[in-house]
Amino acid sequence: MSIARASRLDFNRKTLLGQVGALPWGLILLFVAMAMIGVATLHSATFTNPGEADLPMKQAVRFGIALVVLLIAGLVPIKWYLTLAWPIYFGTLALLVGVELFGTVGGGAQRWLQIGPIGVQPSEFMKVAATLALAAYYHKRWNDYSGGFLLHVPALAIIIIPAALVFRQPDFGTTLALFASGGMLIFLAGLWWRVIMAIGVAAVASIPAIYFFVLQDYQRERVDTYLAQLTGQSVNVMDDGYQIEQAKIAIGSGGWTGKGYMEGTQSQLDYIPEQHTDFILTVLAEEFGFLVTSGVLVLWMVILGLSLAIAMRASSLFARFAAAGAVATVAFYILFNVAMVLGLLPVVGVPLPLLSYGGTVMLTTAACFGLVCSAHLGRNEPLTSS
Repeated sequence: MSIARASRLDFNRKTLLGQVGALPWGLILLFVAMAMIGVATLHSATFTNPGEADLPMKQAVRFGIALVVLLIAGLVPIKWYLTLAWPIYFGTLALLVGVELFGTVGGGAQRWLQIGPIGVQPSEFMKVAATLALAAYYHKRWNDYSGGFLLHVPALAIIIIPAALVFRQPDFGTTLALFASGGMLIFLAGLWWRVIMAIGVAAVASIPAIYFFVLQDYQRERVDTYLAQLTGQSVNVMDDGYQIEQAKIAIGSGGWTGKGYMEGTQSQLDYIPEQHTDFILTVLAEEFGFLVTSGVLVLWMVILGLSLAIAMRASSLFARFAAAGAVATVAFYILFNVAMVLGLLPVVGVPLPLLSYGGTVMLTTAACFGLVCSAHLGRNEPLTSS
């Protein structure tokens, strides 16, 4: 090996080590801590069920893979994401079309695409892909309009097209998440308040039409149950209202300090359907109580706050929007899940990141924080819009 080549390799190694050292390790360690809480809670939620006893170990392995994804994604230069934003978006859109044509059905919904031995849920990946596409769009077109509404029309199309495909699966929760996180970026881009109010009025006015002509029968039943509980009407707790009723019992019985780890009645006796996925928060609340559960949610607030601070410090519009969109994606996961479990929203099938069992959501969450880390490393790197 020549001296010049050896020097170049040594320089590249030192540069890589420097980049690794410059990652926001405080944020990453909090990410790891949250995932470990999730594995421990998942163990308590599944150890009495022989068919689910291996899920915590699978979750731990998946987290190891997700952590590697986060680190690799964080080390990718932010300018590469700007270059790859549209290929990633259209590639994920093609996967959604593939789900429509060739997807596998599970739980009454066609959401999965089998690629060899691996089953993937492209709708989850679209949350990141749409964020990148919106960030790239606004970065490119920012100076083409003088803040007018026309600037945001293509951005709306970027959201609506995949959201329509996801809704057909049907996956109402992910559809809401796409509109929520994408809408947040459009809001940050400076959408006029009068336009926001007009869209809000139109959305409210369209609720009856959506209820009667768009929602599936089971979705209407969930809405009916939610409205009945919200207004104090009686519901059939052995049918549509069973899951949320058992969730409330679990949360309420935990009190301030909980019943103790692996001592929850509702969780250990499997009263709550899907307690290892969408309703994992009920296990945490019953066994550790209000104080610890609130502490976990505060920890999420700290993680999201640190990530948002990184987004605000980025020098390029693309990095700011990409990181802010990633934060919004994870934040709406949490908001929808907690509101659903507490009965403040209908049951929409949204998991709690890093706590609920599931590989696709964990990878999506890791990719979001990888984007934040990349924005942190490239915070002083100006990107041209050409």
